Amino acid sequence: MNPITKRLRGQPHGTVPEVGENGPVTRGKVRLGRKTKDLVKALGSDDVAVIGHRNIDRIAAEDLVASGVRTVLNDQSSSDDRYPNRGPLILVEAGVRLIDFPQDDLFSILDESEPVEIEGGLLKRDGAVIATGIEQLKPDLDLQLQRQQSEIHHALADFAENTVTHIQEEGELLSGAIELPETRTSFRDRHVLIVVRGPNYKSDLRALRAYIRDVKPILIGVDGGADAIREAGYRPDMILGDMDSVTDDTLKSGPEVIVHAYADGRAPGAERMIDLGVEHIALPFVGTSQDVAMLMAFEKGASLIVTVGAHFNLIEFLDKDRAGMSSTFLTRLRIGEVLVDAKGVSRLYNPGLTAGPLLLFLGAFLVLATIVVLSSPALADLLDLIWLKIKIWLGI
Repeated sequence: MNPITKRLRGQPHGTVPEVGENGPVTRGKVRLGRKTKDLVKALGSDDVAVIGHRNIDRIAAEDLVASGVRTVLNDQSSSDDRYPNRGPLILVEAGVRLIDFPQDDLFSILDESEPVEIEGGLLKRDGAVIATGIEQLKPDLDLQLQRQQSEIHHALADFAENTVTHIQEEGELLSGAIELPETRTSFRDRHVLIVVRGPNYKSDLRALRAYIRDVKPILIGVDGGADAIREAGYRPDMILGDMDSVTDDTLKSGPEVIVHAYADGRAPGAERMIDLGVEHIALPFVGTSQDVAMLMAFEKGASLIVTVGAHFNLIEFLDKDRAGMSSTFLTRLRIGEVLVDAKGVSRLYNPGLTAGPLLLFLGAFLVLATIVVLSSPALADLLDLIWLKIKIWLGI
């Protein structure tokens, strides 16, 4: 297989990409965004997304694919071999061209909305090459992922070492020495459903419709997870996070708002709440926002905590690119048996018979009984006799 053929693999079905001397050619207007989760909200199919995202995680890749963008330029390494990272492969398999420029500062070279051309790994402006990158191709990414998976023990060792290093400073997670604010939401003996923008969070939330309908758990959205709750047709009871990915409309929809602050008390998200006029509580905490949500529900007496999109395995922890994710590990040790993933609930929860199906069954039974009676004179006479007895008994 020649290099040009390799580059054409992964293109959307039915399209015939333009091919130049150095490879496939795409053109578009630059859209700059150091935070991928913010950039995807404004992307279209004719844009060229420029990001600075080291180790593109699965959620970022899925968001980019959903935006419809066809070309992504990354001035960081999309996968640095630290752990098995499927993000770049998700993009390329969806037909998105991904070119890395780890030696260039694309945010200094390019201007917002300027037209550019990408030919193979060459970035051009007005026909002149301004940067040379490395296009990420599916065969290479497949081999890279296989190698990363065979060396995952290195990532596991680093994770364990870093967790042990941080366990002393975050030991209060195990001891319970955490001051939590008073909230208007009462958790005592209630089920709590925590929604995080994580793997398969939207599909997992849809799978819990029967559970939400019957159990009516407290709904907590962690940042953008609150938008997912509303998109699914529900109203979040609480939003908790640093408030960098949840929409203004959701924040103003009436839920209780807890701003996750840094351990030193700084809370950048609080400034946004003040600007929006949203009442809120600032909660300093060393861990992640999803950890705060889980610990709050646990400490305030929730009988069961169900998570949607939360991180449950090593790859998901490493995808977040936080040192050791020690707080996440310790949080799960602390809350233990009351924590369950959405997939477990959707597989095990057996909803009871609701009023709708019951009424439908009774209606079908009455129709069938009427047909049987009308077609049998003997049964009709018996019913007349029973009705007569009832009238006599009632004195009618």
